[in-house]
Order: sequence, then structure tokens, then C-alpha cells
Amino acid sequence: MSSSALTGIGCYSPQTARDRGMWQRLQAFCRQEPQAFGRNPETGHVTGSAFVMSPDRKNVLLTHHKKLNRWFQLGGHCDGIADVPFVALKEAYEESGLACIRPLSACVFDVDIHEIPPGARECAHLHYDIRYLFQAEAGGIAASGESHALAWVPITRLEDVTDSPGVLVLREKLEPFLSSSC
Repeated sequence: MSSSALTGIGCYSPQTARDRGMWQRLQAFCRQEPQAFGRNPETGHVTGSAFVMSPDRKNVLLTHHKKLNRWFQLGGHCDGIADVPFVALKEAYEESGLACIRPLSACVFDVDIHEIPPGARECAHLHYDIRYLFQAEAGGIAASGESHALAWVPITRLEDVTDSPGVLVLREKLEPFLSSSC
């Protein structure tokens, strides 16, 4: 499958019907929504996430999200910044306490569009979540105020902490992604 690119997001090579559907929905959203990188819950918005791998690439760093009370990859809102790889890396640093994180590819690893439930100040809305793959190089982990805890979770044991398809996709996509040139 050939790759295509979106300004502010990067290049992506959809491999499955799920991937192609998510990428097409993201492309349409970015064409139609002038504030795609903002934070308007009435229209939804683009978010940036980081799957941070351990140095040996056998574990991924997950955060137990306070607001949603579930285990997820690191990440957050763009808040008007139309540079999603930067946002994903910034969020990874802020939420992990790691001292050095490096990208494993300049390409998008995954796209996952999912609904965020309503909260005290926001209606239910969509996150157009763009995921990138990183590797921890140095530093210990320390949970941020947005998290109950952080944990290095073995890739082979992801289902022990989450049933989220958006996290479990890591296991099926990791090896093919690392062996591709995007």
C-alpha cells in the first residue's frame, strides 16, 4: 500500500481496511474543519499520541489515565499546534518523566478515531488520534498529575491491563512497521 501525507501530521501507509478507513476519515476531517488542531469538543479535534518503547523494544510505557480511569499510551491535545509529531513527543516527555526519547520513525504509526465520553465541561466528542512510535533512551519514569500511575507493560501482556483496541493494535503493527521504510 502506498503512503500519503497530511500537513502537520506526516506520512502514513495504511495496511488494513481499518487503517484505510481511519486515514480517509482523518483526511476528510482536516479538509473540512478549519480548527482541526484546536480543542473544540463540538467538532472534535486532532490529538497526538506516543507509543514509547523500552530500550529493548519489549515493553511499552502506558499511563493509567485519571479522567478515563484506564490504561493508555501517552499523548494529548494539540491545543492549536499544527505539528502533531511534536505534540506527541512533548506529551511523552511531560507525562513520563523520561530524560531522552527518540522517534523510531518519522512516519505515522497508527490513526485511531474514537469517542471521548462527556465530562463536566465538555460534550462527547471525537479524538482524531495520530500515534507515533518512540523509544526511551534515558531516565526514570515519573507519573504526571494527569495519571494515577505509569507502567512498562510487556508487549506480549497488553491484554492484562487493557482491552482497548487502540492500545492492543500496537502488538499487531509493531514488527511490520519497524521492518518497513514507511
